[in-house]
Amino acid sequence: MAKWGTLALGTAALAVMAIPATLAAQRIAPAIAAAVASDQRPAEDKARDADRKPAAMLAFAGVRPGWKVVEISPGGGYFTRVLSGAVGERGYVYTSSGRPPAAVVAWAQTHPNVSWTKVNPGEALAPEPVDLVWTTQNYHDFKNSKVGEDDVATLTNRAAFAVLKPGGVYLVGDHQAAPGAGTTVTSTLHRIEDAAVIREVEAAGFRLEARSALLGHPADDHTQKVFETGVRGKTDQFVLKFRKPRR
Repeated sequence: MAKWGTLALGTAALAVMAIPATLAAQRIAPAIAAAVASDQRPAEDKARDADRKPAAMLAFAGVRPGWKVVEISPGGGYFTRVLSGAVGERGYVYTSSGRPPAAVVAWAQTHPNVSWTKVNPGEALAPEPVDLVWTTQNYHDFKNSKVGEDDVATLTNRAAFAVLKPGGVYLVGDHQAAPGAGTTVTSTLHRIEDAAVIREVEAAGFRLEARSALLGHPADDHTQKVFETGVRGKTDQFVLKFRKPRR
């Protein structure tokens, strides 16, 4: 089990609501806007905002002050920093990954509402129920590792379901693969088809509530690795909002 300590702190998709990028961008709560505008965010983060659209992403997820959040595999902490500002002092962001991300650990040392904990696949993601589980650009990687009979994606979905409060949100964003590719290019192009993610997450008990075109890039033909010059930062990405049923 994880040890929790505080640092210093396709078919189913047809029935869900699609959220246009322009509509989502109009619904930015003051707390989210302030978090994105914060002068504590590094300049390099703000330079990526046009591509990653943090305010609209948090608005789509429904993030509110006081929320408890789990962020899985936070990478360099781009969304960690915005999430911690948006949930405020009454909220909390539990970040978890297999190895300590230096930038996230450094942020946690000066922000008491953030912590990082090493969590192995299948372990509890937080020491308390949370309102939101968030992971972006990671799900395809979860498909590339197995623990026993299950891949890490399956274990992650189960852990997300277990830690969320009834009615809680599971937000998954990733690089889109070509129609019909499913999970076949997760280790080569580092992409996954949204239909495959929907099937797997719903199998864990979630209901797909909405999808967003916020990070869509029609010019991306889904044939290149996501790290290639010209497509990096401009990949066609899906954003899926799942809900844990209240009953």
